[in-house]
Amino acid sequence: MSYNSATTRGERASLDARTAALVIAAVSVISLTAAWSFELAGYAPCPLCLEERIPYYAGIPGGILAAWFATRAPRVAALILAALMIGFLYNAGLSVYHAGAEWKLWPGPDTCASDGTLKPGALLQSLRNNAVVRCDEAALRIWGVSLAGYNVLVSGALAIVAAFGIWRSR
Repeated sequence: MSYNSATTRGERASLDARTAALVIAAVSVISLTAAWSFELAGYAPCPLCLEERIPYYAGIPGGILAAWFATRAPRVAALILAALMIGFLYNAGLSVYHAGAEWKLWPGPDTCASDGTLKPGALLQSLRNNAVVRCDEAALRIWGVSLAGYNVLVSGALAIVAAFGIWRSR
């Protein structure tokens, strides 16, 4: 049934668990493809950027599994969607932290931010890892928003999609 025929009959087009799961998997593929494309274009990811990709890596198989279980075992699908929702909520929070560090609202983690001073014993470590990508400097801003800022929006949206899928799987 097309969207137009559903709305003309007084029915509502809704986001069911299967569709929500497939949306999560598709957006995860698109997000990772975009991240890898920026990386190939020369924008090296910092350690926080790499950590922010983990929920998307889980979103692909998790979304596909939840879509498969949606009609066969709705409770299993809801459980998978709940795990994905928690992962994307965590990711949105991590991205808020990352974006805040980029805007200098708070300090970034010691592992990928530097104030230019060397701590005792850090010279040898810095010589081993001479290609440090800082987490507190945005590599790229699009319309004034860093990629971490966009990740807040995408992760938050996917958490909401997962919540709708859970609600519809009941």
